[in-house]
Amino acid sequence: MQTDPRTVLVTGASRGLGAALALELAASHHVIAVARTIGGLEELDDRIKAAGGQATLAPMDICEDGAMATLCRSIHDRWGKLDLWVHTAIHAAPLSPAPMIDAKDWDKSLATNVEATRRLIAYVAPLLGTGGRAVFFDDPRGGEKFFGAYGATKAAQIALARSWATETQRTGPGVEILSPKPMATALRARFFPGEDREALASPADEARSLAQALVAG
Repeated sequence: MQTDPRTVLVTGASRGLGAALALELAASHHVIAVARTIGGLEELDDRIKAAGGQATLAPMDICEDGAMATLCRSIHDRWGKLDLWVHTAIHAAPLSPAPMIDAKDWDKSLATNVEATRRLIAYVAPLLGTGGRAVFFDDPRGGEKFFGAYGATKAAQIALARSWATETQRTGPGVEILSPKPMATALRARFFPGEDREALASPADEARSLAQALVAG
């Protein structure tokens, strides 16, 4: 008897660690890949199919509440549940002294990193049930100079995830917060343009290690 495939929702799947994790997890899960960048999603889909996996592409902005609600209803209607949610979507505002943070960048950081995460937790939690898992990724930039907008909103996101993890510790779903190695991503290059990228981990290698732990766990 054929069993339904395990499913993973990857938010922020078109580039960097999100794309690399989606590709790795496609070996054991049907990937639902969410990102704004259509070209990046199509490239990911090609790579997943070439490796023998399957993906459903969802080219949308996680800040669009209606789109996220519709997506989660569609996941429920098609699969009935989610086994795993990997949340890598982030807005990285330009580095700036705290008194000079641009209001639009601040609002976008709050909308993407905090408010969208709050709504996604509300929508995804019923799909994960008691046996699924949600994974977030810490980046301890809070308090560093010029990282005010990014650091503050990323810290708020992780604080929200930690509260959820504590609340569901006995009942599920499992909520994990991981701290990847510094990676040679486009996001990091924006923050540290002169950095020696050869000294950094590759997203593919880091994703391989993380995916193995997620699947095994």
